[in-house]
Amino acid sequence: MFDHFQIDMLRLVVLSFFLSSYWTSVKSQNATHAANFDSPSVFQVTQPVDHSEGPIWDGRKSILYFVDIHSGRVLSYNYNTKKVNFITLKGAVTPVIPAKNNENILIVGVDRSLVALEWDGEKELGSQRTLTTVSQQFPQSRFNDGKADKQGRVWIGTMGFENPQTRSLDANQGMLYKMTKDTLISPKVEVAPVNISNGLCWNKANNKMYYIDSPTRKVVEYDFDEEKGDISNPRIAVDITKFPYVTGNPDGMTIDQDDNLWIALYYGGSVIKANPRNGQLLQVVPIPARDVTSVIWGGPNLDILFVTTSRFHLSDTERKMYPAAGSVFAVTNLNQKGLVPNFADLVNSVRRANLIAEIILNTNELFAPTVSNEVVSYAPVSSNTNNNPQTTRTVERADVPFWMTMLNTIRSIF
Repeated sequence: MFDHFQIDMLRLVVLSFFLSSYWTSVKSQNATHAANFDSPSVFQVTQPVDHSEGPIWDGRKSILYFVDIHSGRVLSYNYNTKKVNFITLKGAVTPVIPAKNNENILIVGVDRSLVALEWDGEKELGSQRTLTTVSQQFPQSRFNDGKADKQGRVWIGTMGFENPQTRSLDANQGMLYKMTKDTLISPKVEVAPVNISNGLCWNKANNKMYYIDSPTRKVVEYDFDEEKGDISNPRIAVDITKFPYVTGNPDGMTIDQDDNLWIALYYGGSVIKANPRNGQLLQVVPIPARDVTSVIWGGPNLDILFVTTSRFHLSDTERKMYPAAGSVFAVTNLNQKGLVPNFADLVNSVRRANLIAEIILNTNELFAPTVSNEVVSYAPVSSNTNNNPQTTRTVERADVPFWMTMLNTIRSIF
């Protein structure tokens, strides 16, 4: 028989063994959980706005530019100070593209006009100049998404009028334009008709261009001629309709160093990673907002995926469900990096250096012979949209009325 002392000692030994085993188990579990912290992490980096869109990273200043479309605001998020600044323009604003040769100039779409303006991302708005106005035949359309290629050409698309109450869209009233220094008076139409122009990016070799017309739920790949800036041979690279557990329409898009596409899903609450070479879905990253609008790689190492979102189409009840909707988010631990963003090479200064030379230049272009534009034709979007875009190329005239060309000339001068 054990006396009381021996029983107490036995209990102490058993308790010590139990505690030791428990602590070992806890440490093991903590180690397991720590390993899971390498999975993607999502951080809210700005307060919500109504409809954040069009993010672009400028590593020269460590600034992320983006827009709040319907408020007319261009915003900047400083990666180092975490401060957000903004300027307000008159009209629906998107996209924003920094200038290649002057880090204090931004190229901005305002309604249907392309505007060059002076802003360093912090101080007051400086001078502005309208470069061109497009789509006279669709006066209620507006610019939507756009980016620059490596040569500094600006590819920018429009969309038809969207009724904010009914969400009905004027179909097939958008176009994708290509703009250079020499074609600002009459930009070339590259793709038409389009519904909601979105999601431009180029691969690492710069011989492929990817493009989205959102309601089609498809990403189209083009062969890209870097020297001429021509696109050809369209094919479906990613078909969202083939992913049964993915909802929403593809919106903004970017590409990583392995040439995989990262696509924002509007009404889909996520960003997806897809392989455009075989069309496979590789990853889904949930975002705490229903309507995800666009994505871009940024940060000092281009390994942070910045994600813009919207609350524009949310009801009051839905805004309570998604309180952070409209914010910019940063996704880390993706084990991937992006490509260096391209900047626009359209103007070097907002102010005219030589007025007479500019008048002569624009007058020569104004009275130059009209050249027909090749446009890739698409069948109108419907519920039974074909899986492949039309591959025939038809010649369409992108004639601009003489009075509008003259007005564009005057605007570009002054």
